[in-house]
Amino acid sequence: MSADVNSPVGWEQARQLAYQAGLAACAGVERIPLAAGDGRTLAEPLRALTALPAFPTSSIDGWAVRGDGPWRPVGRVLAGSTPPPLTEDGTCVEIATGAMVPDGAAALIRVEESATGADGLVTGVPRPAPEWRLPGEEAAEGEELLPAGTPVDPAVIGVAATCGYETLAVRPEPRAALLVFGDELLTAGPPGAGRVRDSLGPQVPGWLRRCGATITSVDGPVQDTLDAHLTAIRSALATADLVCTTGGTMHGPVDHLHPSLTELGADYVVNTVGVRPGFPMLLARVPGPDGRPRFLAGLPGNPQSAVIALVSLVAPLLAGLSGRPFPAELPQVEAATPVGGRGRDTHLALAALDPTGRVATPVGHVGSAMLRGLANAHGFIVVRPGVKVAAGDSVPFLPLPLLPGERA
Repeated sequence: MSADVNSPVGWEQARQLAYQAGLAACAGVERIPLAAGDGRTLAEPLRALTALPAFPTSSIDGWAVRGDGPWRPVGRVLAGSTPPPLTEDGTCVEIATGAMVPDGAAALIRVEESATGADGLVTGVPRPAPEWRLPGEEAAEGEELLPAGTPVDPAVIGVAATCGYETLAVRPEPRAALLVFGDELLTAGPPGAGRVRDSLGPQVPGWLRRCGATITSVDGPVQDTLDAHLTAIRSALATADLVCTTGGTMHGPVDHLHPSLTELGADYVVNTVGVRPGFPMLLARVPGPDGRPRFLAGLPGNPQSAVIALVSLVAPLLAGLSGRPFPAELPQVEAATPVGGRGRDTHLALAALDPTGRVATPVGHVGSAMLRGLANAHGFIVVRPGVKVAAGDSVPFLPLPLLPGERA
């Protein structure tokens, strides 16, 4: 397994490599109850089981009439029933919104635009446009409504329910585990005496959930020995499709991640990325006992760099593992101030969006080891290699992952 840390992969290429690796390993279909589908991903196209609407449906409360008026009422049609046909000119039935329009009806008249005389006859003038929904107006039977790979949200569930589905065919949720490396880390209390508080163990699971994963385990700090690393990684891989590790992505005296990957027979999808902050990140494929690969994402130990590794490699990988499409282009925003580049590397500059979501302002406190800037940001201005951004320039913007329903 090669490990050429002197040849980092370009940031945009690294994202595509991670996505394609996940997509190649995406497998399996689960059929789950409709109500449990929120947040999952369609494994098959959602097709209309019948025409939508399945029958002509009244869009008003009023009268269904046949022939010229005035009309003699001969019944009532409520939603949920099948009415007999209107067979005689000069007759009508009272009809409710959502009810099936009877065969033989020529028009519908709104109740507020009609009158009933002392003789019981109904008068009124139908509007020029039909007041009912025709069969197949929304979809024809068998028509593809949503493609495979569509994220399921409440609106998708509503469409499926309208069609008559009781279950959905979805992709299995990717399972993710987290291993925190570093003997210097504290898991409680304030930092001091040469030790720092672990901030990645508490926050990374939330980012992983926002990227579509379910969390199987969080362990650490793992002892800084090769044996301890191997034991922890093997245990996490037993229950997870993806193991994220924090720290140890360089080649220092207590960095055992690369030797562990060699021992596990892994191969690199990406080994170091030309992005700042976050340069020493990696993604590796580990052979699985069932022939399907598992993955290990090595996140840098510095907190902001770790989050950049998450949005750069882990989010695209999980999109692929979920069978979801990967956006070809990032949204564009206007830079409120100049943003410097990082030479040959891509610069991800933490920024906050204005209330319109169209203007991004870089935030402060953005050192690789800092999190204050991240807590005040909505995402990253992407400054490509060799580029310097001036105020007012249109720039790509990479949003931080959000849970369904969250807004930047």
